[in-house]
Amino acid sequence: MTDCRFLFLGTGGSMGIPVIGCDCPVCSSSSHFNKRWRPSAMITKGNQKIVLDCGPDFRLQALHYKIDTLDGVIFTHAHHDHTAGIDDLRIYTLRSGKPMPCLLSQETLKDLQERYGYIFNENYEGMKLTTNLQTTITPGNEGDINFLGWDIHYVTYVQGGMRVNGLRFGDLAFLTDIREYDSSIFDSLRNLKTLVISALRYTPSHLHFSVDEAVEFAQKVGAEQTWLTHIAHDLDHEETNAYLPANIRLGYDGLEFGFKG
Repeated sequence: MTDCRFLFLGTGGSMGIPVIGCDCPVCSSSSHFNKRWRPSAMITKGNQKIVLDCGPDFRLQALHYKIDTLDGVIFTHAHHDHTAGIDDLRIYTLRSGKPMPCLLSQETLKDLQERYGYIFNENYEGMKLTTNLQTTITPGNEGDINFLGWDIHYVTYVQGGMRVNGLRFGDLAFLTDIREYDSSIFDSLRNLKTLVISALRYTPSHLHFSVDEAVEFAQKVGAEQTWLTHIAHDLDHEETNAYLPANIRLGYDGLEFGFKG
C-alpha cells in the first residue's frame, strides 16, 4: 500500500459552527477547534487530490486549503450539506478542459440530476459554463471498485431512508452520516488503523449517532485511532475530548494525518 494523507476540510454538522444567530458557548468560542465548516475531507496520494463530499462551504475550503487543482470527487450521499458545492467544481473543469471524475451511487446520481438538472442537460444553452461531470457508479450495496487508481471498498447503510456509502481506503475507513446498518459492516472494517465516523451530539438523533453510540461502534471496530466528525454546536472540543476514551477524539477543521491506501 502507498503512503497517503487525509485532511478534514470541515467537521461541522449541517448548519456549521457558529450557527447563524446562536450565542451558545461553542458558537461564541474563540477556539479555532470550535469553528467548523460543513462536512468534507480530502485524500491525497502524491500530487493527486480527491475530495470526499462537496458541501456548501467548499469554495471557502478550497481557498483556505489552497486546493488549486482537483482530480476527483466522491459523494457519499445526496444530502445538501454534502453536495451543495457541486457547482464550485466548475472552475476545475474550465481550467483543465476535462470532466470532473465523480464516484457515487445510482441513487445519489438520480437525486443530483433532479436538483441540478442544468449540470447534466447537454442541451442547456449555458452548458459551456456549467460543471462537466464524469460519473462512476458503485454497483450494489457493497463491493470493491478502482477509482482513479484508488482501490476502494464501499459499504451501504441508511440515514433517514437515504442510501449512504461508507468508504474504506486501505487502513482508513470513512463513515459519515451513519444511522442504520447491518452488523455485517464490521466484516468490512477489520484491521483498521484509522476510523472516521460521524457523531452529532450527546443526545439521541434519528439521523446520526450520538457520541456514546459512535464510541460503542468504534470500540467494536477496534481501530487504533478514531476521529469523530459531523459535529453539532452542542459539543465543545476540549470538554468532549476529556469525556472520550484516549484513542477516540473529535476531529477538527485542518486536522491532517497519514494512512496507507
